Amino acid sequence: MDRAVTLSRTRLDEAQAALAASDPRMGAVIEQVGPCTMLPRREGTHFGHLARNIIYQQLSGTAAATIHGRFTALVVETPTAKGARSASASSPDPRAVLNTSEEALRACGLSTAKVRAVRDLAEHVIDERLPLQAFDRMSDQEIVDALVRVRGIGPWTAQMFLMFRLGRPDVLPVLDLGVRKGAQRIYRTRALPDATRLTKIARNWRPWASVASWYCWRVLDLEDAAGW
Repeated sequence: MDRAVTLSRTRLDEAQAALAASDPRMGAVIEQVGPCTMLPRREGTHFGHLARNIIYQQLSGTAAATIHGRFTALVVETPTAKGARSASASSPDPRAVLNTSEEALRACGLSTAKVRAVRDLAEHVIDERLPLQAFDRMSDQEIVDALVRVRGIGPWTAQMFLMFRLGRPDVLPVLDLGVRKGAQRIYRTRALPDATRLTKIARNWRPWASVASWYCWRVLDLEDAAGW
C-alpha cells in the first residue's frame, strides 16, 4: 500500500468490505458495530496534537482538559501573516513554548516531567529533528522512529498519532490493552493475546490493521460483548 495513503470515508468502506471478506469473525463484528468512523483528526497542528497527547498522559479527562486549556492559552500561536490558517490560530507554538519559563509552564498544572517533555518536543520541531512537514512523505516506521526520540513519546503514543492524526490505515498497536482484549473476545482465545499472538491473528487484517484495531476497541462497548 502506498505509504502516503490516509483513511477517508471511501477507504473505510473499502476496508470494511475487505476485512469482512477475509475474516468472517471480524465481518460479524463489523455487521454488529456498524460503519467505522475513524477519520483522521485534522483540527489544529501536528505539534499541538502531540503536545496534547503528552499533557493528557496519566490524567483524568477533566483535569487534563483544564491543564491543556491553560497551556494552550499561554503558548498560543500568533498568526504573523494575513490569511494565516485559522486552525493554527489557537494551536500551541513551539517557539512560544521555549520562550516560556518552566515556572510558568508548571503553573499551568504541568508536572516537571511534562514540562521537560513538551519543551523537548518543541526543540525537536524547531531544529527539524522531528520533520512534521515531511510526515506525509514518510513511512509509518520512519515516523515512529522520529517520534520516540522525543521525551515523553513512546511507541504506543506514536502509533495513536499515526492512526488518529495521520489516518494511516495499517497500524497494529500490539501492546494496546483494548485491542488485545477485543481480539480475545472476537477470536475466543483462552489467554489475552500477547504481541506475537496478536500479530498472527492480524495477518487477515492487512493492509487495514488500523480499522480492525478500531473494531477490537468497539466490540468491548457492545451490550452483548460477553457473547463473543
